[in-house]
Amino acid sequence: MYPLRRNRRLRTTEAMRSLVRETIISPNDFIVPLFIVEGKGVKEEIASMPNYYRYSLDLLTTEIKKLWSLGLKSVLLFVKVPESLKDNKGTEALNTDGLMQRAIKTVKNACPEMVVMTDVAMDPYSSFGHDGVVANGMIVNDATNNILSQMALSHAQAGADIVAPSDMMDGRIFQMRTLLEENAFYNTGIMSYSAKYASAFYGPFRDALDSAPVDAQDVPKDKKTYQMDSANREEAIKETLMDIEEGADIVMVKPGLCYLDIVRDIRNVVDVPVAVYQVSGEYAMLKAAAEKGWLNHDEVMMEQILSIKRAGATMIASYFAKDVVKLIS
Repeated sequence: MYPLRRNRRLRTTEAMRSLVRETIISPNDFIVPLFIVEGKGVKEEIASMPNYYRYSLDLLTTEIKKLWSLGLKSVLLFVKVPESLKDNKGTEALNTDGLMQRAIKTVKNACPEMVVMTDVAMDPYSSFGHDGVVANGMIVNDATNNILSQMALSHAQAGADIVAPSDMMDGRIFQMRTLLEENAFYNTGIMSYSAKYASAFYGPFRDALDSAPVDAQDVPKDKKTYQMDSANREEAIKETLMDIEEGADIVMVKPGLCYLDIVRDIRNVVDVPVAVYQVSGEYAMLKAAAEKGWLNHDEVMMEQILSIKRAGATMIASYFAKDVVKLIS
């Protein structure tokens, strides 16, 4: 009964607030996305993602050791593929000596205990910038799945701990899991981008990898025929449950902040870990606002991360991971 019950008693000091805090952030919460390029001595800042870089393999080694020293134990690898190696079937993705395969080995050599997750998608390798094979003005589902499955197997053979298909093709998790099992990769995990929306927040990421859909005749202009409609909520649950049935070990919601209702909906109905990808546009917006002096960078960054975990995320893929860990330590 009020005023015998005064909720403010537990907010009186920082020590008291810390004692009763419901959501705690630690380095164990994070997956660090990393962009890899060919060359030596390359550390290129991404123009639309201030203070975030593409690394050549030699400097990737240094970065991995730095991340481990900060307590960050998981990375998600993306590669920027030269235009000359791109085609409509993602042929370079299956090269056993390709950039992704070498990057996996580089990380494992630098830090064997680091959890290596890999992007399984055709768009970095596609001459059309799509996550699937383009034919007759459409993205062909089953032919794409055949390639994605072989890509996942190639990553597992190179040493990946978890493959992360980000394409949203129907049935790809089952086909991937089946091929991994048939080749005795029983312990290779699958983190499925189960509820990936056709979002406008991906722009800086596509700059980082030069992987945006090309403007050409008979090529879909966007990814809306395979990524989810931002207006849909129940569909996300259906997609996620189907992926779990097909063999996904971890499910993901992407993007983060505008889809926290989806995160909570999924958390309420699944019994597997839920990942959230705090995407490039979310990162870039805060960096730009902070640069203008309109927002306090660190305070807003922490509020965003807390909101994602509070919504139900088990783990967060975030370009802020290093910044957060340095701040909380």
